[in-house]
Amino acid sequence: MEHIAPRRVSRRGLLQATGGVAAAAGLGAATGGPAHAAAGDAGGVPRPGEWAADWRGGGSRAERPNIVFLIADDHRHDVLGAAGHPVVRTPHLDALAKRGTRLTAHHCGGGMTGAICAPSRAMVMTGRELFQATPGEIIYPDLPLLPEQLHEHGYHTFVTGKWHNGTASHHRAFGAGDGARLFFGGMSDQYAAPLRPFDPSGEYPASSIYYEDRHTTDLYADAVVDFIKGYDDDAPFFAYAAFQSPHDPRMAPAPFSGLYSDKDVPLPENFLPVHPFDNGQLSNRDENLTQRPRGKGTIRAHLADYYAMVSHLDHGVGRILDALRKTGRARNTIVVYTSDHGLGLGSHGLLGKQNLYEHALRTPLIISGPGIPAGRTVDALTQHRDLFPTLAGLAGAPVPDTVTGSDLLPVIERRAGRVHEYVHGAYMYWQRSVSDGRHKLIRYRPEKGTGSERTQLFDLAEDPHEMRDLADSAAHRDVAALLSEELVRWQAAVGDPAEPFTAP
Repeated sequence: MEHIAPRRVSRRGLLQATGGVAAAAGLGAATGGPAHAAAGDAGGVPRPGEWAADWRGGGSRAERPNIVFLIADDHRHDVLGAAGHPVVRTPHLDALAKRGTRLTAHHCGGGMTGAICAPSRAMVMTGRELFQATPGEIIYPDLPLLPEQLHEHGYHTFVTGKWHNGTASHHRAFGAGDGARLFFGGMSDQYAAPLRPFDPSGEYPASSIYYEDRHTTDLYADAVVDFIKGYDDDAPFFAYAAFQSPHDPRMAPAPFSGLYSDKDVPLPENFLPVHPFDNGQLSNRDENLTQRPRGKGTIRAHLADYYAMVSHLDHGVGRILDALRKTGRARNTIVVYTSDHGLGLGSHGLLGKQNLYEHALRTPLIISGPGIPAGRTVDALTQHRDLFPTLAGLAGAPVPDTVTGSDLLPVIERRAGRVHEYVHGAYMYWQRSVSDGRHKLIRYRPEKGTGSERTQLFDLAEDPHEMRDLADSAAHRDVAALLSEELVRWQAAVGDPAEPFTAP
């Protein structure tokens, strides 16, 4: 395959890479939040109706579109105004969903490491199943990566934010393009992330680490805004921003830190003080963030801080969308918003994502831009591995044979009703799940003195919060057997290193 030489972005404004506009404005009077900064003020973001005036779904794909890919860390699928959340304020993401398509049954695949962010992002980058993309954190070196593929077919690439899959894969993905404010790690203080400047050599020595005393969401949003405003090449671009929010430590800046009172935050419908049994992961780092049994007041405080981080992140997204509008690129830019995985936050007595409930496996997914139907929701089962072929198709780039995901355009355009018959999940060696969209089976086994031999079965249509376990129901015996058979088949097909999770 011929390698196309990189097309360099204009450095006008980008050499001030550590500068940028601080995000200090609130959500706007229309949302009931703090006072909104005037458009054009430092950090000011137009209300969604303003930037969206130039943002229309259903347009032409005559030109190869730019792509802006925004990925959050720990954003639950249901913590979104567009998803009907009763409290959280996400006006810019809601407007993006209104002008695009929201896929409501989007899943990560879990992981063989406590840091689920790493395998989840590896699935995005490779378009492959969990076990076929990474053994834990480092992406297999022989797999084509989405930005690499787009660059080889004429796209300029830009990257900012978190990368938890090693510097070698980062260099393969983005080395021929540009970047700013890179964080190689899993988590950090939101105001003291160890950042590195973009290094076209891919070496990234420790001596290059520097710090900026501002919130990571503001820093990464600034980097994307500066790139968009300074870009003057004729080639389309792929800009990838990987935020550290709303991952803890949850340190939203003012005025977002005061948006939610823990006294007014409702508990999740599936809140429990403790998990009903030992799932093998009750004493990991995430689960030890607060005491057990979980107190209602403690969980409400966690939720209030989490919602503040989500609203602050939404503000950063709004700034990026506004930069596209102001540079005239909104009409020819595909915007993708998703998260690596979800989070417990008191659901089922859990705080973290080291489990296979819906709160951990499902993430938001919004796709908006030219040719994408506006105001549409799609409930077909989808996974992170589907984003590679979808975006490659939108970009007019071929999909490598290594990709096992499916193009989402047929279900988005309603030319098809299904993407996958089943989606599967895994955590370490002791949890596996399979869902057909209606029924979901989770299988547990002990490992090294922890965990339980256990099966759960849920009817997601009747019990979306997974509170009524049907595993012992005689009426559901055939469903459980079918899903058990599918789980073992999948394990063999994808090379799962765990022993088959056959029925007990």
